[in-house]
Amino acid sequence: MQAKSGNARAGKFLTPHGIIETPIFMPVGTRATVKGVTPRNLHELGAQIILGNTYHLYLRPGHELIKKAGGLHNFMGWNKPILTDSGGFQVMSLSKLRKITKEGVRFQSHIDGSYHMFTPEKVMEIQNAIGADIIMSFDECPPYPATKEYVAKSLKTTLEWAERGRFAHKNTDKQALFGIVQGGVHEDLREESAKALMNMDFPGYSIGGLAVGESKENMQRVTGFLNNILPQNKPRYLMGVGTPMDIINNIANGVDMFDCVMPTRNSRKGTVFTRNGRMIIKSARYKEDFSPIDEQCNCYTCQNFSRAYIRHLFSVNELLGMQLASIHTLHFYLELVGMARKAIFEDRFEDFRKEMSEKLGEPIYY
Repeated sequence: MQAKSGNARAGKFLTPHGIIETPIFMPVGTRATVKGVTPRNLHELGAQIILGNTYHLYLRPGHELIKKAGGLHNFMGWNKPILTDSGGFQVMSLSKLRKITKEGVRFQSHIDGSYHMFTPEKVMEIQNAIGADIIMSFDECPPYPATKEYVAKSLKTTLEWAERGRFAHKNTDKQALFGIVQGGVHEDLREESAKALMNMDFPGYSIGGLAVGESKENMQRVTGFLNNILPQNKPRYLMGVGTPMDIINNIANGVDMFDCVMPTRNSRKGTVFTRNGRMIIKSARYKEDFSPIDEQCNCYTCQNFSRAYIRHLFSVNELLGMQLASIHTLHFYLELVGMARKAIFEDRFEDFRKEMSEKLGEPIYY
């Protein structure tokens, strides 16, 4: 950690493929590609790290093929850091196609219905073969809502899997394995989870099981609670979050790393994010609007194309519209965390948070 402003932190995390300056947003490259943008685009946007999905890469093209290609970096032509998740969230989302046991999870592929088994050991094997710089423990992500009894039982399984995965992890010198803190919205279970994982001494800690349907107040309460428990000298990653203001609010609670499909998914559907909130760029109101998406933005899209042109591309279903919208929104997200980092170093993060809340039209949660 290099600086603090309140509970907001700025730091650096060293990986084999480069240094990550936090707080940071990680564009999501589920299937070895960030949808709608090229690795060259990502470099130009200043992306420091991207995310891959263990579940999807295991099914297609397969971790053995990726290993033969020299790892995911070589396979997809990306020479900066990569993080892979464990597949736990995807398995949770396949509730009708999977069965959880103490050993692991047996599930059916959503692609062809074939049966597969994920265990903590198997997930480590897959992620070791993929070769990402930061990898995740295999966890069970409980749904929301769920009874506290179910969440407690799920947590016990997750902690047992964390220990097994830590033992099975083979590339400890090249891949940083993060433990995943679970426990739903229950502070006592979150504390139990965090302290048990800290005893296992992971290089970093992920906060899972949020942004799954709970209120933003509950999300903020949980991350604020964990800020007082998790180590101050290790990175914290809030999985699957979120809107620009979600990110700012959780930076205020000491979270360092974020990912979400929202920027590119929404952009592909014609909604972009700007300093003044969301914009439905495919709307007919922009048919004769020749100004850029955001006049204060210096991304490739805003420097070269008008709202009218991008709206036209969407109206005729041209892929370039999706690409230009995605480039803009990713630039905005990455610029946002860069602005947050600068505000932390200048010890004015809370003023920055209030300013962005007013501009984005989204509330501050404490």
